Amino acid sequence: MMNVSPARLAAGAATVTVVLWASAFVSIRSAGAVYSPGALALGRLLAGALTLGAICLVRREGWPPRAAWRGIGISGVLWFGLYMVALNWGEQEVDAGTAALVVNVGPLLIALLGARLLGDPMPPRLLAGMAVSFTGAVTVGLSMSGGGGSSLLGVVLCLLAALAYAAGVVAQKPALSRASVLQVTTFGCLVGAVACLPFAGQLVHEAAHAPLSATLNMVYLGVFPTALAFTTWAYALARTTASRMGATTYAVPALVVLMSWLALGEVPGPLTLAGGALCLAGVAVSRSRRRPGAEPAAAVEPRPERVS
Repeated sequence: MMNVSPARLAAGAATVTVVLWASAFVSIRSAGAVYSPGALALGRLLAGALTLGAICLVRREGWPPRAAWRGIGISGVLWFGLYMVALNWGEQEVDAGTAALVVNVGPLLIALLGARLLGDPMPPRLLAGMAVSFTGAVTVGLSMSGGGGSSLLGVVLCLLAALAYAAGVVAQKPALSRASVLQVTTFGCLVGAVACLPFAGQLVHEAAHAPLSATLNMVYLGVFPTALAFTTWAYALARTTASRMGATTYAVPALVVLMSWLALGEVPGPLTLAGGALCLAGVAVSRSRRRPGAEPAAAVEPRPERVS
């Protein structure tokens, strides 16, 4: 059997993540029309936690070590919990373009927090790539803006989502050196679900009246963009820096444009296509290396991993 380098496996995992996270925007638009922000977040997290929990039982993963719980708890509350509720709510208050523009501040915050708290390097190529991608995200956001569809509350909620996302990623990174990818993801998802339990009454009431398509979209969000994509994200994050992984997510706006075109028949304009191309170009620059095949030693963790 052909051996695949850890760098290629991490790149493949990151690709799976951004594709599934992009697909989530299409499902959120359907489910979010029926489910309230908190109920949608709780339903998504419960579906994700059940899926991940079943895998953990089969693999006999057990509980994470005590040293990993701080990072798991913080990322669970902020990223799995607060981020999903704030983003769901924010997207109901602002147009899609404004939401995409504000939330894409997240990777920049990850880079700043990663450099400050984790000692992540900030090579010129990473900074240049992020600048190009952010320009592309702004272009996509402006081209999709509905004009006058934004509210101050919605902008604040999207900014809160970006902050929670960035802080959750930075908190998750150290936990991945103390527990397996599956443990960190599963228990982070469970913590987020517990944090969202105050919305249980809304979820039960809305699920009783929701069309099957909306509920299936909510389950899809839990199984694929949450259970699978957050696991592949953690796998890749354990093998590179938080800053570089954050930059990779700038591919999401470009993929959302493509998926909306194919799945919803929303034909993008020239400005939207140009912005998507800039997003992808910036990701390519940020992930390029001065010497092919040479990953910075500090960014690679040789610890054997139990999740393939």
